Parts: sequence; C-alpha cells; structure tokens
Amino acid sequence: MKQIFFLLGCLVGMSSMLVAQPVNEARTLFGNGNPLNAKDVGFFVAPSVGITQMDASNALLFNIRGGIDLKDKLSFGAYYSVSMNQINPRSEIVPNVYMDYWSVGGFGEYTLLSKKLVHVTFPIYMGFGEVQMDSEIDDVELGEANFFQIEPSAMLEVNLHKYVRFSLGAGYRIVNEMQYRNLNQSDLSGFTGYVGLKFGLFR
Repeated sequence: MKQIFFLLGCLVGMSSMLVAQPVNEARTLFGNGNPLNAKDVGFFVAPSVGITQMDASNALLFNIRGGIDLKDKLSFGAYYSVSMNQINPRSEIVPNVYMDYWSVGGFGEYTLLSKKLVHVTFPIYMGFGEVQMDSEIDDVELGEANFFQIEPSAMLEVNLHKYVRFSLGAGYRIVNEMQYRNLNQSDLSGFTGYVGLKFGLFR
C-alpha cells in the first residue's frame, strides 16, 4: 500500500511540474507574440503616369504596381510599365519607324512618417524590359531587345483620404549593357517623373 501511495505522489508531483512549466508555442506570422500581427499588414494598388526620354525622344509611360506593406513602412510587390505613345528614336535611320517599351518586375519601398499629411517614400524597381521597333507603313520585322533594369526613386506623398494618397516624384532608370540597332543602354537610361495615386488599406 505504501508503494502505491508513493507512486501516486510521484505522479502528482510530476504533473504539477509539467503544468507549472511554460508552454513553448510556435511563433506564427499573425500572432502568438510575434511582433508582426495581422493588423500590421496592409495592401495597396498604385497607378501612375510617367514622362521620360528614350533615345532623345519623349516617352509617356503608364505604370501600375501593387503589393503589401508592413506597418506602413516597408512595402514590396510587383509592377508593370508600358509606353502609351509612339516613341520616335533619333538614332534610327530607317524612316517611319517608332519604338515601343515595356517593363515588368518587382519593387521594394521604404516610407518615412506615413501618418503625417505630407511624407516621403523611396521605392526601388528591379525587372526586365523590352524595346521593339516597328514600321508605320511597311510590315518590316525590326526585331526587339531585352534587358535588365533597376530604378531607384523618391516620391512625395500626400494623404488625401484614409485609403487614398497622391504621389509626385522621380526615379532614375539604369539599364544594363545592351545593343539594339543604333541605340545602347545609355540611350534608354535616364530620369522619369511620376504623378499618381495610391489606393489601399494602410496600417
């Protein structure tokens, strides 16, 4: 009988020790003590219009990007940019030729003091681009060229509404080494001015 009571006492003691020990829960993205909670994660879509020069010719660009932001400070996502007008390359010797441009890739962004009425944000774009020349009058195949580009930018943002921001700024497009007909990377690299809106759930 004493052995039974001793065994029961040991079991009770062990169980009390197990209960007293802290439970090590798995750390998850949306809770359980992790600094990043669901309320810290927002998302947005940002259309904009850009104006730049390529091969000494004006180019009007339409840009759309979207992604998620963490605590309204760090953001990342994807973007797409395409020319809206016929770009007339100055270096092209064939008459009646125009150039199209598009780029797609990802971006990261850091925002300072987002709760202020006016604040600044610094997106950086990285992706692949393409230029292609076509003839306005003939069905001539002039080919295309692909390249990698990176574009650090700085934007001034104004909080128009809880879910809407106005942005104005500029970036500098850097194109890696490429050669296409009479132009190269220096003809495609350059400043771009942007104006646009950002719609989203900002945390």
